[in-house]
Amino acid sequence: MKNTFTQSMAWLHTWAGLIFGWLLFAIFVTGTLAVFDKELDHWMQPEIPATEVPQADAARRAIAYLQAHEPQAGNWGISLPSERSPGLRVSTGERRHGPTVQLDPRTGEAIEVRDSVGGNFFFRFHFTLDLPRNWGIFVVGALALVMLAALVTGIVIHKKIFKEFFTFRPNKGQRSWLDFHNASAVLLLPFHLMITYTGLVIFMLIYIPAGVDALFAGDNRAYFQAQGNTRLEQPRGLARQPAALVDVAPLLAQAEARLGPIGGLNIRNPNTAAARIEIRPGLGNRIALGKGQAMVFDGVSGQLLGDVAEWRAAPLTQRVMAGLHFAQFGGYPMRWLYFVCGLVSCLMIASGLVLFCVKRGRKYASAEASVRRWYRVAEVCNVGFVSGLLLACVGLLWASRVLPVELAQRESWEVRAFFGVWLLALLHAGIRPVRRAWVEQLLLTAFLCIGLGALGGLGDAMRLGVVACALVLGVLLGLLAWRVWQAQWVPQKARAGRRMEAGA
Repeated sequence: MKNTFTQSMAWLHTWAGLIFGWLLFAIFVTGTLAVFDKELDHWMQPEIPATEVPQADAARRAIAYLQAHEPQAGNWGISLPSERSPGLRVSTGERRHGPTVQLDPRTGEAIEVRDSVGGNFFFRFHFTLDLPRNWGIFVVGALALVMLAALVTGIVIHKKIFKEFFTFRPNKGQRSWLDFHNASAVLLLPFHLMITYTGLVIFMLIYIPAGVDALFAGDNRAYFQAQGNTRLEQPRGLARQPAALVDVAPLLAQAEARLGPIGGLNIRNPNTAAARIEIRPGLGNRIALGKGQAMVFDGVSGQLLGDVAEWRAAPLTQRVMAGLHFAQFGGYPMRWLYFVCGLVSCLMIASGLVLFCVKRGRKYASAEASVRRWYRVAEVCNVGFVSGLLLACVGLLWASRVLPVELAQRESWEVRAFFGVWLLALLHAGIRPVRRAWVEQLLLTAFLCIGLGALGGLGDAMRLGVVACALVLGVLLGLLAWRVWQAQWVPQKARAGRRMEAGA
């Protein structure tokens, strides 16, 4: 019975890993790139200057611009410069979703910045697969459950899992792929379990709404208010009385002492007696994700009206889980750790997909035509969803620079370039021999990564870091392409040697 259970787990691990592994690979690749989404934003919009400006000075310049251009607006949103986002943005829509203007933090003057999806595209794709938001969240949630099942079944079927961690036999074909797959899975097993489970916890109210439905009749707003996330109501009568806005610099200093680094502020009913200034924290100073919290001040007197509420145990646990997933703490050392773990995870998934075809190549070579066709589909999808996706990702970065700046709906064209390159890579894999398709796509991706520096935008350390990282990845992909090319000729040489020996 034990062997039967183990065999069942092996069957589930193999086929679930293949069928869903292509989309899981896409989720992990884009999630890994999203670790540096702000840095990619900065590189993809080279017009934004990278200067260190005190946040108080930047806030004053932003308010001066809004006073001059939007004095009658009912809401001002200001995103302040930070270590990872040196730009200064202002908006007049609700919750910063209205028209946005980019300002020079040094002068407060508006600057023309090209429209670009930026690194946020990878972040959004990571949890929606670029589907409509709710549909995408449910699909990715289902895939996360498959990932958990793959991890558990992988633990079950590998009885000598820790011994296999210290075993790697290079240049052994199928054995080498299996050794690497096992070693990378064991090395990052805690990371894989954590990142998969916390990804589900982030959207727990969407996946499991029964608790809110039972206790709050499905009213999410009432649920959040019960956790202390209340919003102060502004007196409507005072909104008609003009009043001068208080200096925000002392309020920012007070909020920073309480919240840590500041991300931005929101001013409701500016230039009236009902003005309210909400100062929100930035991310990166604590594990618990503090999104949604803010300190509220009277916009005329500067009096503190609402402090940050203490979290209860349940929401605090959920926010810690979300913070672990987003890696918005620990600064760049933690961010690099997540990035490297993400790269190894991508290699682990890719090696499992390749292992499926390597293991069954000879078996299916003499099978029926229908079986060989399905095997060919698996090979094509492996190339298209692995190397093709990598090509599409770097293609998006190229599109952000080579598309005309004045192009209408430029962001949409960047997305079309991403999916267009991905589709072409899939078609290319379908018409080329599988090994040559691997080599050609990996080489092209390597050349595009190495060539990012030729597109310019090396004026500051953050943009230079993006190019340097792409250069390293390009070199590694080039070496991988060379290894695949070498492996292509080894079997041919071996067959030629056997034919010579037989002839002798």
